[in-house]
Amino acid sequence: MTTRFANTASSSTLSKLSRRDFLKLSGLASISLGLTACGPAAEDDPDAAVEQAVGSDNVAFAPGSTLRVGMEAAYAPYNWQATEESEFTIPIENVSGAFADGYDVQIAKKIAEGLEMEPVAVKLEWDGLIEALGQGQIDLIIAGMTATPERMESIDFTEPYYVGTYGLMVKAGSEYENATSIQDFAGAAVLGQKDTLLDTVIDEIEGVNHLSPVPTVPDQISNLLAGSCDAITFDVGNIASMTDAHPELVGIIFDEGKGFSEEVPVNIGISKGQDDIVAQMNDILATISEDDRQAIWADAVERQPE
Repeated sequence: MTTRFANTASSSTLSKLSRRDFLKLSGLASISLGLTACGPAAEDDPDAAVEQAVGSDNVAFAPGSTLRVGMEAAYAPYNWQATEESEFTIPIENVSGAFADGYDVQIAKKIAEGLEMEPVAVKLEWDGLIEALGQGQIDLIIAGMTATPERMESIDFTEPYYVGTYGLMVKAGSEYENATSIQDFAGAAVLGQKDTLLDTVIDEIEGVNHLSPVPTVPDQISNLLAGSCDAITFDVGNIASMTDAHPELVGIIFDEGKGFSEEVPVNIGISKGQDDIVAQMNDILATISEDDRQAIWADAVERQPE
């Protein structure tokens, strides 16, 4: 969404309008103007909001406005829902009295600060995030999402803000518990998460029984605990949270050359046609050192709910 007013009038027409006429034409005079185009100042001074909107190349990302960040708020340590506000949280816009925390949230806060915006989370199902972005319900996806070629056909992405690896998780006592290579899982029933690399990487295992994927990571865990599969794929960065919550599970991390070949870059998603905002976000991400990223991750892992 390069501009919220693209279908209302051309930029040359807008430049000839008075601020008050612009309000009437665009609908900003309505009390419901506030989606994200204008920001807090608009509540007291609609004219100031128009000046801000017209002066911005991208109304949706105007300084002072709200930055709506889509996430599941259920994928710790990347993101989770909290009941109390803290220095680490942001409000969840569509869940009354709830807040979001996690690694993604800390990145969202840094992006919002760099763009001079106020971040809020919008809690959505994983498979609805890209559609919500396309419909303008959210401005960004910061949800542990990887920029795959398929997704890049629909939306754009920043440079990675986290890079991890995949492993396999089994139940303690499993015949696969002492596996040293993913190829040791030939013939095993392995389960991934739908529409993610957690599913597609399974095909790197020769002779694997690649099960139909499930919608969420909790669904993967439930199936493993129930014995519906021999193993599930998982992000190695989540090993502490998953095994702490489920001591009966064992995470297998393979040596280089013995595990999955694909790394797990995690990127910010944004609707197409906003190269200037992508460039700004990449500049902001570049200011976060690798040491800082690791520290933010470690803090999120330690802080995540049990």
